[in-house]
Amino acid sequence: MPPLQIKDYSWQQTESAVYLSLPLRGVRPGNADIFCTENYLKVNYPPFLFEAFLYAPIDDINSKAKIGNDAIVFTLFKKEIGMWEALSLASVDKEMMQRIREKSVLQAQAKAKELTEAKAVTKREDERYALKIMMEIEENERKKIEDLKENERQKATKELEAWKEQQKNAAVEEEKIEKELKMCQQKKQIEKEIKKSQDKKTTNHIKSMKSKNFTKGKNAKIIFSEKLKDDYVPAPRSTGNIKIQFTPRVFPTALRESQVAEEEEWLHKQAEARRIMNEDIPELHDLKEEEKNPEWLKDKGKPWNYLYHMLQTMQMQE
Repeated sequence: MPPLQIKDYSWQQTESAVYLSLPLRGVRPGNADIFCTENYLKVNYPPFLFEAFLYAPIDDINSKAKIGNDAIVFTLFKKEIGMWEALSLASVDKEMMQRIREKSVLQAQAKAKELTEAKAVTKREDERYALKIMMEIEENERKKIEDLKENERQKATKELEAWKEQQKNAAVEEEKIEKELKMCQQKKQIEKEIKKSQDKKTTNHIKSMKSKNFTKGKNAKIIFSEKLKDDYVPAPRSTGNIKIQFTPRVFPTALRESQVAEEEEWLHKQAEARRIMNEDIPELHDLKEEEKNPEWLKDKGKPWNYLYHMLQTMQMQE
């Protein structure tokens, strides 16, 4: 039995869209099968069939169909703005209808294939993006773990260095304490030796005192006090003054062993110059001994500069 063609449909249009309403006639909405391309629309819900060879191409991707209890409402968006003269093409023969059907099926298959490929590409992109995100998350986790390990390593290194420094300080402190104990023991030993020596001297002194005070005879007895060791104190030394005299020197500075030879040579030259001056210069015979000393003449000032320079010249010639 051939399907029944639906003729009581209604449609309206604007310059950009076509609104089509098909009655379901007591058929469940889930049983309706819709097939739509740019130039062909088919709705099959047995035993009814609706088929339209559209007047102009539509945007089948964005077009919509709303199935209700009593009707199916289509919103078909036009590809070109304008008003249609009719919903379907007029004077379409069977061959042309068959060609449009076959072309629509091929277009639907091509679009389905493109959509499948696009979905596959999108899926691969999503998987690649998800893999990238997972790799970034894993990299961040790995970096975080590495940072934690590095922080723990630095912390352990600092603690180890602090422990080594503490052990070093403890060793130094222990060595210091050992040295102090050793010095204390040495000091005690020295004090013990000094005390032993003093006790020995005190014992010898007591023995000498006993030997001096011991009386001759068998029945003689001497009683010594136990406080003798503690009460014995040597007598204080007598006071006195020590006079110190220094050897007179010609030079104002202190005597240096390294300059003894130079000082003696200079004194010898001075004495020789004085001797020659007293013998060879008659003008100087009436001068006093201190007036013949160049250093004394230098301190007296300008009136004696002539004699000073003359004596200095003679000493230098010598």
